[in-house]
Amino acid sequence: MRAPSGYLLAARYRLSEPVGRGGMGTVWRAHDELLDREVAVKEVRLPLVLDEELRAELCARTEREGRATAMVAHPSVITVFDVVTEDERPWIVMELLRARSLEQLLQDRGPLPPRQVAEIGRQVLGALRAVHAKGILHRDVKPSNVLVTDDRAVLTDFGLAALEGDVSITQAGIVLGSAGYIAPERVLGAKAHPSGDLWSLGATLYTAVEGRGLHGRRTAAAALAALTSGEPIPMEKAGPLTPVLQGLLKIDPNARLDAVRASLMLARVAAGGSAEEPLARAASRTVKNAATITVPSFNRRPQHRGTHRVGSAPIPAPLPVPTPVPHPRGHRRPAEGVHRKPSERPPAQRPFIRFMTPFIRLMLPRLLWPRELRKRG
Repeated sequence: MRAPSGYLLAARYRLSEPVGRGGMGTVWRAHDELLDREVAVKEVRLPLVLDEELRAELCARTEREGRATAMVAHPSVITVFDVVTEDERPWIVMELLRARSLEQLLQDRGPLPPRQVAEIGRQVLGALRAVHAKGILHRDVKPSNVLVTDDRAVLTDFGLAALEGDVSITQAGIVLGSAGYIAPERVLGAKAHPSGDLWSLGATLYTAVEGRGLHGRRTAAAALAALTSGEPIPMEKAGPLTPVLQGLLKIDPNARLDAVRASLMLARVAAGGSAEEPLARAASRTVKNAATITVPSFNRRPQHRGTHRVGSAPIPAPLPVPTPVPHPRGHRRPAEGVHRKPSERPPAQRPFIRFMTPFIRLMLPRLLWPRELRKRG
C-alpha cells in the first residue's frame, strides 16, 4: 500500500509528490521540516501476497541499500541522509536531484552521441570503482538507475547491492537484476563479482548509444537466452565507443575489460579522441602548437657563446707559460719570501774601534760610545 501525499514520515519528512517508480517502490519528493530542505524519500512497496519471509527479505535488502550507499562519498553516487523504519518497512532519505534518468532521456531524445555516452559512462564507472573499493556490488546497473543532470551522472538504487561478508538474504535459485543487463555468468548461476557490474555498465552504454537493448530482444526470456548464446553484438552507432563496448561485453569475465583501462578509454572518447589512441599521440596533439624547448648540455661548451657580440675579434691563443728557473740553493716556491723586506748588512768597523772596543765598554758610559759600537751593542 502506497503512502498518501502529505504523509509525515518519522515526524520529520513530509511527502509531497512521487518523482519516480520502480520494481522496488516509489521515490517521493519530500520536505525535511527539521532542516528545512528538499529531499528524496524512497518508499518500499511490499506486495500483500508475499509471505512473512519474503517481506522480511525485502525490508532487509532496503536497509542494506541505505548502509551500502552511506559508506561511499563520491559525486556520482547518490548521497543517503537517513534510513527510517516505519509501518513495518524501511524508508531511505536521499539527496534530491533535479535530473532525469538515462532511460527517460533516451525516450525523449533517442540515441545519444558517443561522446556524451562516454562521459556518462566515465562518471558511472567512477561510482562503481568507489563502491567496489568498499566491498560493495551494485548488481543492478541499468539506464533507469542512472540520473543525468547538466554536469553529473549519478548511480542510484542500491536495492540489490551486496556487501562482501554479509550473509545472503536472497532465496536460492533467484537471479537478482534486470533482464538484458545481467552479466552472462550470473545468468548461469555464478557468484556476483565486480566484473558483472562492468558488464551491466557496458549493456547500459550500448542501449544509450544504439537506442535499443542488446540483441533487440523484447522479452526477458529472449534477452537471457541471447546473452548466453555468444551471438555477435551489432554496433551501428557506437563509433569510437565500439572498442569499449566490445571489451566490457565479453562473455568470459576473465577476458573482460578491467575498470582502470575502461575508465581511460572512456575518458579519451569523451575528450573527442579514439579509445585506442596511444598516450604519446594524444600528448603530441595537445602540445603541437607549443614552442620546442631545448635543454642545454652541461658536458660541453655551447657553440653560440660570444656570437651575439658585434664585430668581436677572434680570441687569441693563450701566451706560453715561462719555465721557472731553479733556485741556486735548491727547490723554492716562486713566491716564497717575496713579502719580506730585504735586510741591510751592517757597515764594517774600523780597526782602531775594533781594537779599543773592550776598553771603551769597560771604562766609558754608553752615551760616550762610538756610533758603530752603540748600534752593535
